[in-house]
Amino acid sequence: MLQIDIIDETQKLTEEHMDMMEGILNYAAIQEGVEEGSEVSVTIVSNQEIQEINKTYRGKDQPTDVISFAMEELGEGEIKVIGEGIPRVLGDIIISFEKTKEQADAYDHTFSRELGFLAIHGLLHLLGYDHLNKDDEQRMFSRQKTILDGYGLER
Repeated sequence: MLQIDIIDETQKLTEEHMDMMEGILNYAAIQEGVEEGSEVSVTIVSNQEIQEINKTYRGKDQPTDVISFAMEELGEGEIKVIGEGIPRVLGDIIISFEKTKEQADAYDHTFSRELGFLAIHGLLHLLGYDHLNKDDEQRMFSRQKTILDGYGLER
């Protein structure tokens, strides 16, 4: 099981939403072969907050649905530290509550399904998946669908 820290800055998520996110992230971690005890944090924020983060870190002055910050990406000149007994820290997933709601309505599925989708999308980014080109996009989106369907969050 992952060590998951979920922070709802909006205070709008239900206990069921939090439980679902924890469940689907653990399910995905098992499917991806992530080491037991690895750590991830998920923060639910407002559109305003995610827009600030998006502007600061990605140079895009607009709200977005999810942003991931992988702890395992090494910067120039950084050395990977490997130690026995040290938990693997995957990183942070930040999700906009309003964007989740808007997209659930736009795609005509539940808020829970969209929240699960965004959590998995963020986790896969932390694990090295990306969608910068067509092949990578197909691989990542196919993996997301497989995990969501396997967990029972089909469209």
